[in-house]
Amino acid sequence: MLAALALLVAVPSGAASLAADGRGEKEKPRPFGSECRTGISGSNVVAYCHNPYPETDHVRLHVECDRWWDIDVDSAPTAAGPAETVRLTGRCWKEVRSAWVSHEK
Repeated sequence: MLAALALLVAVPSGAASLAADGRGEKEKPRPFGSECRTGISGSNVVAYCHNPYPETDHVRLHVECDRWWDIDVDSAPTAAGPAETVRLTGRCWKEVRSAWVSHEK
């Protein structure tokens, strides 16, 4: 009994918990990230992002303009809290080549 207790003290805490449950599996990461819908109408872009998870998601809209002289747009990070929907907008002077939303914890 004393030898078993000494072994538990000598084993690092993470290894002891893995050995105790017998499976050796790591904890799965929690789901994260807002679901975003992006729409382009002419030179305007609108994205709606809904966060169904308990952690805040900082979303940014990125707009790439088609013309070489037209300045691309990267919005400031906007916090989408739990169960919250946020609206992001951007535009080009002329045509939009592509638009997407990035996520940060």
